[in-house]
Amino acid sequence: MNILVTGAAGFIGYHLSQRLLADGEQVLGVDNLSDYYDVDLKKARLGQLQPQAGFSFQFLDISDRAAMQMLFQNQTFDAVVHLAAQAGVRHSLENPWVYLDSNITGLVNLLECCRQQPIQHFVFASSSSVYGANTKIPFSVDDKVDYPVSLYAASKRANELLAHNYSHLYGIPVTGLRFFTVYGPWGRPDMAYFKFVRSIEAGNPIDVYNFGKMQRDFTYIDDIVEGIVRVLKHPPTQRLADLDVPFPPNSNALYKLYNIGNNKPIELLTFIELIENALGKKAEKRLLPMQPGEVTITYANVDDLIRDVGFSPATPIEVGIDRFVKWYQDYSSKLST
Repeated sequence: MNILVTGAAGFIGYHLSQRLLADGEQVLGVDNLSDYYDVDLKKARLGQLQPQAGFSFQFLDISDRAAMQMLFQNQTFDAVVHLAAQAGVRHSLENPWVYLDSNITGLVNLLECCRQQPIQHFVFASSSSVYGANTKIPFSVDDKVDYPVSLYAASKRANELLAHNYSHLYGIPVTGLRFFTVYGPWGRPDMAYFKFVRSIEAGNPIDVYNFGKMQRDFTYIDDIVEGIVRVLKHPPTQRLADLDVPFPPNSNALYKLYNIGNNKPIELLTFIELIENALGKKAEKRLLPMQPGEVTITYANVDDLIRDVGFSPATPIEVGIDRFVKWYQDYSSKLST
């Protein structure tokens, strides 16, 4: 297959591209190398991908409509995996406009291109943040998600609605994936686990919000990639209106949503303790109140994923943290030489 991966220099996009190439697929990666976090890390990821047969890269901003149209005029894709987005809950409080440009305009540009050049499957990244203020756990894709608590979450929910609309109107097979707190080697420096390891290693204090009384369904990157690859091979074939459910929606969409999470929330203080064990160092913790836009728990129900593609994330948190710490120490040692 010839697959377009947006956000190929990003954390998940890099790992997915590596897996697709290993599986013998052709991958065209696009990325705008946003400076939201360390651009050198993004370039280092690309440096791992670009020498490989089957991979090509274009420096491109998905919010640039003319550039996206030109890309699809010059290339033919069997599938699109859309991972490019402006991430970060707290950053969305400071710079809302970039979320509208990247997360909403960028998605519409892609969907318009896929409407004009039909593809076999459009897979896009949503987020566990869409569950917002939900109190029912574990979170199920059948839950109502009308109360996001951050602009980032609202932009991801808007993605789901827009993608459904294009699938309904134009028959594009679409699958949305709600990722739950992804971590692992080559991860994002703005994520808490990366900050914790970096600060503890350097002997600096760490900020622990909600006094550590938060739980996250930490999901290892290899499990996320395995889920994406399996879903990519199973485009929706049944209209929502034809589903065997008590109240099927009146929708022609070939559309599906899945949670991809470890199905096992970990309390933040326990997570930090596991990092301390992997590093062999104790953390100096600054216990702070809850931050705006955050939620106290994320917990994925993955029954649909197991039923439809036969996969459930299962990497133990201890294994994942140990792998990340070893990668971080190796990567940071190379930077210092």
